[in-house]
Amino acid sequence: MTTLIAFIITIGILVTIHEYGHFQVARWCNVKVLRFSIGFGKPLWKKTFGHDKTEFVLAAIPLGGFVKMLDERELKAERESAIENGQYAEQLIYSEAELKRAFNRQNVWKRIAIVLAGPVANLLLAILLYWVLLMQGVTGMRPIIGEVAVNSLAATAGFKSGETIQKVAGVSVKTWTDARWILLEQSLESKSVQVETLNDMNDLNTRKLSFDGVDSDPEIDVLNKLGLGMMKPILPPILGEILPDSAAKNSHFQANDKILSIDNVKVRDWENVVNTIKANPNQLLQFKIARAQQILTISVTPEQVMQNGEKIGRLGASVKIDQETLDKLLIKLKYSPFEALQKAIFKTWDTSIFSLKMLGRMLTGEVSIKGISGPVTIATFAGESANLGISTFLSFLALVSISIGVLNLLPIPVLDGGHLMYYIVEIFKGSPVSDQTMLAGQKIGFVLLGLLMTIAIFNDFNRLITG
Repeated sequence: MTTLIAFIITIGILVTIHEYGHFQVARWCNVKVLRFSIGFGKPLWKKTFGHDKTEFVLAAIPLGGFVKMLDERELKAERESAIENGQYAEQLIYSEAELKRAFNRQNVWKRIAIVLAGPVANLLLAILLYWVLLMQGVTGMRPIIGEVAVNSLAATAGFKSGETIQKVAGVSVKTWTDARWILLEQSLESKSVQVETLNDMNDLNTRKLSFDGVDSDPEIDVLNKLGLGMMKPILPPILGEILPDSAAKNSHFQANDKILSIDNVKVRDWENVVNTIKANPNQLLQFKIARAQQILTISVTPEQVMQNGEKIGRLGASVKIDQETLDKLLIKLKYSPFEALQKAIFKTWDTSIFSLKMLGRMLTGEVSIKGISGPVTIATFAGESANLGISTFLSFLALVSISIGVLNLLPIPVLDGGHLMYYIVEIFKGSPVSDQTMLAGQKIGFVLLGLLMTIAIFNDFNRLITG
């Protein structure tokens, strides 16, 4: 239920913001708007508002939306269709004053502004969300190196356990997320990267880390591929937070439960628990726990999920950590409104450019198309991020908003970017693109969009089948 609600909220917010961008700029340009629809198909609710009697609609299929503006080209086709079907077409007759407000009669710069407004609204939403998150403070893992995998690229470069990453490619990093992101970006651009670390003796070391044999698949953690692991302290196997709608919650685990054994094998520490759960997705396990001076046995089947391209089990519970250990491992970064706005803009820009680069690599075959996700995957991540808290959900919302903005700017007819492409041609050509050319482009656009959706849905169901 959490997944469904989170998905509806996600799509509802992102589609509404996108379409509102088109709607508001159309109004600023004095274009008559006929309908503002969230969703496709049969209307579930509709109401007319405003001087223009714009029809606002909530429709049955929540996978998009549209803003319908008065357009003489569409009007002509609608009239002909109405007459052919024996319907009365008087409601499709507008005064000359209204026709002057038709979208097709606007100058090219107004049309460009209107089609750009949707994607720009999505990017502005991402900036706003990141701005709020950065002002309230973002908590992350300190970039302290834990295990360095034997014979890995990191081991070859000379990285040592206990070192703290200071800079990657000359950019200062404060968290593992920072380090991961810059390494992923650099893996698209370079064959190697300079990484600066600080050891326990406060000695600075700069090493050249090779990307040899490392692909840029965003589904697999680049740090894992390089052989760099996070610092993991030895923690007692005591449960902290229990996530809602998780295997742990459904099996009635509680915070402060101490795990004694799993399938009659004694548990040493929390890492032992994690490794056992990961190794047993969809397998029934018997947990012996201590709770309030009682010894209890709980049966649980860890949920199967994908991590770094592998099927693993997940319980849905965190470990209880004392404050001193937390302070050593975690850092909270909080910024002033101005600093937060700067970082929010840069983060949105960097993510947008990275998305375009990944799309380009998919087209050239350098990156697998398995990374393309559809509604099922979005729904899954929406539910998971919602379970992890409002900050995680808002961060997820910002990321998907960027994806929608970037996708709609692609020069594919039927998308906003396709219309933008026509208008740019019109500027250089001195006259609008012909209806025949636009119709041909629309057909190609539908084929490309259909192919993209087919790949996305195939990937969704493949993830469901394989875990």
